[in-house]
Amino acid sequence: MADQSNIQSAASKSIRPFKSSEEYLYAMKEDLAEWFNTLYDLDITADTFMEGLDTGCALCRHANNVNRAALDFQLEYPEAALSLRMPTKDVVFQSRNVIPGSFLARDNVSNFIGWCRQELWIKDVLMFETNDIVEKCNEKNFVLCLLEVARRGAKFGMLAPMLIQLEEEIEEEIRDQENLGEPNPSLLPISRAFVQKESVVDEPEPVREILGRCSCPAQFPMTKVSEGKYKVGDSSALIFIRVLRTHVMVRVGGGWDTLEHYLDKHDPCRCAAFGEVTFTIVLPQCYHSLITVLPYEGKKVFDPLLIL
Repeated sequence: MADQSNIQSAASKSIRPFKSSEEYLYAMKEDLAEWFNTLYDLDITADTFMEGLDTGCALCRHANNVNRAALDFQLEYPEAALSLRMPTKDVVFQSRNVIPGSFLARDNVSNFIGWCRQELWIKDVLMFETNDIVEKCNEKNFVLCLLEVARRGAKFGMLAPMLIQLEEEIEEEIRDQENLGEPNPSLLPISRAFVQKESVVDEPEPVREILGRCSCPAQFPMTKVSEGKYKVGDSSALIFIRVLRTHVMVRVGGGWDTLEHYLDKHDPCRCAAFGEVTFTIVLPQCYHSLITVLPYEGKKVFDPLLIL
């Protein structure tokens, strides 16, 4: 059974000195820190995440371990390896007497970045720069890059952070539904929320507490489809909810968010509170060709620049 104290403490998460828009980043740093500590006997926390990796030593060491795991995977599963990007080039790095911010540290980090780009083909949108580590900025891209590296390593059988394990669990559930056919359960009001490694927790107070902040005359709906799977608002898209330590996490698209931040972006009264008000413009028929659909979000947007 999931730890009830951890579940309940998620309800008071908003007392932390950061906004909901920063909580999901903190949750990912927390997860990655624990992962690095397990792999390399480090002592990193979410609060010291970038400082703990700023010499680049652990990053380069991990890159070379991914190469070893990829080689072992290729030898054991040669046919499966044909469909994967297989990293082979080792990262040369200095591991002794490396001072953060020094030339050696910068060189280590730069070599790791080069490996990510050339050996794993990680997209630029997920990459960070050497100076980001030195100046302790652009944490988001640093975290997203490391999560992507962890995903690639997991394909070769390496230990993965809990978030990646939850992703694989959800993807397996989706594959099972596609193979067996999606059932048609009646949509139920929210009652039991969380599934984590086959454990169910009744009366999810964190979700009730977060949803209870809605000030709309008709409360923003969150409807249960099946265990750990919900429809939110008027959207037909499904979201998956999991608990990561003290965080209520939402799997949306190809990424993660906290439930609180997700609702801040979708619940109308929360959007207004954060200055993210949406409105509708009724356009003449002749302007309908100027409406475009944003990729990934599926939102229709009127682009006045197309008039020029």
